Amino acid sequence: MTGPSRELIFVAASGLAREALSAIRAQDAFTAVGFLDDSASLAGATVDGLPVLGPTSAIVKFPAAQIVVCAGRGVVREQIVDRLTALGVSQERYATLIDPTVNIPPGCEVGAGAIVLGGVRLTTAVSIGRHAVVMPNVTLTHDCVLEDFATACAGVTLGGNVLIQRGAYLGMNASVRQGTVVGAAATLGMGSALLGDLPAGQTWAGVPARPLDLPGIETKKLHLERGR
Repeated sequence: MTGPSRELIFVAASGLAREALSAIRAQDAFTAVGFLDDSASLAGATVDGLPVLGPTSAIVKFPAAQIVVCAGRGVVREQIVDRLTALGVSQERYATLIDPTVNIPPGCEVGAGAIVLGGVRLTTAVSIGRHAVVMPNVTLTHDCVLEDFATACAGVTLGGNVLIQRGAYLGMNASVRQGTVVGAAATLGMGSALLGDLPAGQTWAGVPARPLDLPGIETKKLHLERGR
């Protein structure tokens, strides 16, 4: 016999939050209470049948509810968690959401606050950190590590022994060669194939992935906006 379900609040009424809500509606572990979001345009709104209960600071009104932070980018999730900590929210309050279609094999770990959506495949000795997000149909092979606040978007594939450091972001359908390190807060563009280490804080894209010439991109964008 299972115990009573736990009340759950989603922080950030995002597309990711709606996906996470869909995942928990397929199981009995949680009862969704609503969303918290700082956007004034969402005040009093209803999203996918649940109310927006107020801004992030309203978490103090729900001392017994568990929490999952649903901002799409890890750096933003970390900022929100820092704000919640300042409001007295302890790490024990964070729920771990795993779609019921996902098998977590023995020897694999998923941290508090993490979200693992449908179709994700873990093989062996995979570690998913706190507040990491693994979107649909991601493949994590042997000995891969996603550190805290990392994000793997839909369709990402990691070879064995890949390390995705804190707050890194892997775009849709990106592939990462075995034994590779993606540095903290780095970004790998969607559809990219990463064959070597990606330094912290940099943005790479392409096949094979290379550093983006960000200043050049911004200049081209400015010329287009001016009609040149």
